Amino acid sequence: MPMEVEKEILEDLRNRVQLSSLALPSICFYTFINAHNGLNCSAISQDGSLVAGGFSDSSLKVWDMSKIGQSAKPGENDSIPSEHFLGTEGEGSFTLFHGHSGPIYSATFSPLGDFLLSSSSDSTIRLWSTNLNANLVCYKGHNYPVWDVQFSPVGHYFASSSHDRTARIWSMDRIQPLRIMAGHLSDVDCVQWHANCNYVATGSSDKTVRLWDVQSGECVRIFIGHRSTVLSLAMSPDGRFMASGDEDGNIMMWDLSSGRCISPLMGHNSCVWTLAFSREGSLLASGAADCTVKLWDVTTSMKGQKIEESLNAVNLTLTFYKKFVLGGMGQNLHR
Repeated sequence: MPMEVEKEILEDLRNRVQLSSLALPSICFYTFINAHNGLNCSAISQDGSLVAGGFSDSSLKVWDMSKIGQSAKPGENDSIPSEHFLGTEGEGSFTLFHGHSGPIYSATFSPLGDFLLSSSSDSTIRLWSTNLNANLVCYKGHNYPVWDVQFSPVGHYFASSSHDRTARIWSMDRIQPLRIMAGHLSDVDCVQWHANCNYVATGSSDKTVRLWDVQSGECVRIFIGHRSTVLSLAMSPDGRFMASGDEDGNIMMWDLSSGRCISPLMGHNSCVWTLAFSREGSLLASGAADCTVKLWDVTTSMKGQKIEESLNAVNLTLTFYKKFVLGGMGQNLHR
């Protein structure tokens, strides 16, 4: 069996492992040092081979993980292995991409890692080739800073959100947006694709989360419950649930089919900047401005939702029985 096939099978098995408090995932941390230029965002390719960082000086830097530590001089950082750090200085340690004229606020890799998107305060989105190390396209459409950009799970299409109160759907081969999704009353701070690519969720400074139909550009759900700016979003792999984090440190789990909040996840005391589900969907990771990363067991909340659905079904059956069966019997007795 070819080594590539074995690697794919092993990766698939690893993604199916059910994680919990008793079976936590293996974790690898990369630490940025000398990030005095103002690191605003970071992204990791799906295979973990590339790491990108967007900076306030309008630079975009990409590190190849297979080369980290090779350029370090003997004797440097002896106390801690050099491959644990992503230095922002030194020759040959990263690939530098220049093109934006303002701070970079978001970066995202395509599913295969061959392309990289970045968004900036210069109101543009740029597409970069990680193979050619060059800028391919500059997308112009937003009128104000673009806070977030995300590739779709299948690639080719991507979504962006901006200070102009809109989110937009783009295609790599067109310089103009395919859809403009307007409805939020303030900045659209974050955007996230649904697993089936037919829907896009957006979080806003108007304290709401909206779910949009990609085909029509219409809003199909409005999630209300946050009391501050919604800064981060994550979709469960099965497409049933969504998590949203806000400026106060609150995280809410939503049932997409009903639009209801299943349960709030309380623990952070500052801005929740990022959220991510594990591959099999049993854990949720959150990173916040309180200098902590937390892992949440979301299966408990989902089980509670299933129990509630079962109870509702039982109550509906009892109501039907009392109203139509017993009611009908009573009418027959009177006759």
